[in-house]
Parts: sequence; C-alpha cells; structure tokens
Amino acid sequence: VQLVESGGGLVQAGGSLRLACAASGDTMCISAMGWYRQVPGKEHQLVAAVTSGDSTNYADSVKGRFTISRDVANNTLFLQMNSLKLEDTAVYYCNAVGSCTVSPRDYWGQGTQVTVSS
Repeated sequence: VQLVESGGGLVQAGGSLRLACAASGDTMCISAMGWYRQVPGKEHQLVAAVTSGDSTNYADSVKGRFTISRDVANNTLFLQMNSLKLEDTAVYYCNAVGSCTVSPRDYWGQGTQVTVSS
C-alpha cells in the first residue's frame, strides 16, 4: 500500500485546511485509515481515524473542529480542519492498517506540513 498526502500549508489561526491522502496498491487490504501528527521532540499523536465500517475516532483536542472522511471509490482519505489553532501546527501523516498479512501492518505517507500562524 502506498500513501501520498497533499493539502498542507500555511494558514492563519481560525482558518481551514483540507488534507487528502491517496492510497494505491493493495487497497483492498486496508481495514482502517487515519491521520496522525507529530511536532519535533514529541511522539506522533492520533488525530482521527476511520474503520472500514465507517466508525470514527477523534483526539479530544480536535473534536468539533476536524472531520475525517473517505472517498472509497477513489481510495482517498480526507481530513477537513476548521477553526485551526496554533497548537495544530505539525507534520500530518496518513496511516493505513493492512489486514492481508499474518499480523496487521501499518503503512505511512511521507507527511505534509501544516503551519498555523497568529
């Protein structure tokens, strides 16, 4: 599975951005997808995730502001980010969990930088 993110950039606090993650390869093996973020010196943090059954999970810090969604036909994952805050600044990574191997396997995109300015 290959993942390619897009949509990051620089935005003022209170603004919005929409991230996209295009999946290719053995996409039929994907059981769940999500967005993580990481800032220097800290571990990556789950932002939002969605399962193949469309169950969603959000970090408390983004509930009510971010929305995760999927375009199943085009194998694309989205993250709509509204009311952005300075603390949302991070590199955002797309993640997919593959279920075709003996044990679940994580796949990662290259990351896209999101910078929120005051």
